[in-house]
Amino acid sequence: MKIKELKIQFQNQLELIYDVEEIDIFFFMITEYFYDFRRIDFSLKPDFEIQNIAEWETIISDLKQEKPIQYILGEAWFYGMSFKVNDNTLIPRSETEELVEWIIESVKTKVESQKNVTSSGVEMFILDIGTGTGCIPISLKTNLPEAEVFAIDISGEALEVAKFNAKQKEVQVNFIQSDILKVEDLLSLRAESRSLPKLDIIVSNPPYVRNLEKVEIKKNVLEYEPHLALFVEDNDALLFYRKIAQLALQALKPSGFLFFEINQYLGKETVEMLIQLGYQNIELRKDLKGNDRMIKCSL
Repeated sequence: MKIKELKIQFQNQLELIYDVEEIDIFFFMITEYFYDFRRIDFSLKPDFEIQNIAEWETIISDLKQEKPIQYILGEAWFYGMSFKVNDNTLIPRSETEELVEWIIESVKTKVESQKNVTSSGVEMFILDIGTGTGCIPISLKTNLPEAEVFAIDISGEALEVAKFNAKQKEVQVNFIQSDILKVEDLLSLRAESRSLPKLDIIVSNPPYVRNLEKVEIKKNVLEYEPHLALFVEDNDALLFYRKIAQLALQALKPSGFLFFEINQYLGKETVEMLIQLGYQNIELRKDLKGNDRMIKCSL
């Protein structure tokens, strides 16, 4: 079958579930995955012969069940890199890329200011809590190679994915399996033989979707992505934020920063909680969609 014919069949079978633009995105994600064949190649080679029709039929069947394309292909793109994903990990999202960009900008500014007062190298220690695929610490280590990076997750299965991704990207991240809600002192944790040092950056994108918000969640998220990494009880939606912020009081250096990705509906409440704990210089930032999405603060 020629690729131009396949594209018509692909659209016809999915048009009742997805809009045309989304179907196009799926189609070219798949052609790039299988053949390194991009949108421009389709224009240049409309008669390209497709051999693996059975694989396409399986993918179409999965898409009809609204399974996320990232889980179908086993990869997702984040901050310019491909990451392995599976149903033990959340799919990395664009809002988290914005958080990573903010951290990188902040760290580079901090490093430059410190280099102005000392000629020695600047030590930088970063911890990501609830790492999932490892997309945050791996992206930070890739762009801040001078930093030593640590990452925590409760799920051993998720950590296996994160370790695979770090190995593929040839970066060193120190992974720790731990339930953050049971941790009493971050600096008591160990990554193999390495204890956590005082930290310059703590970042977390913890579970923050309330059960009452499930009605807003699409089927492809609700039925396929791990609920452990998504949902919190309605009566204590800031459970993870409060715990992490409390731990950070002792674990951060005096000049350190705490970064959170947050529930868009709970920006004010998260800021108030941080004020009550004594944090300063609290900055609430919107994502590109205009939603309150991330916070930066310091001691």
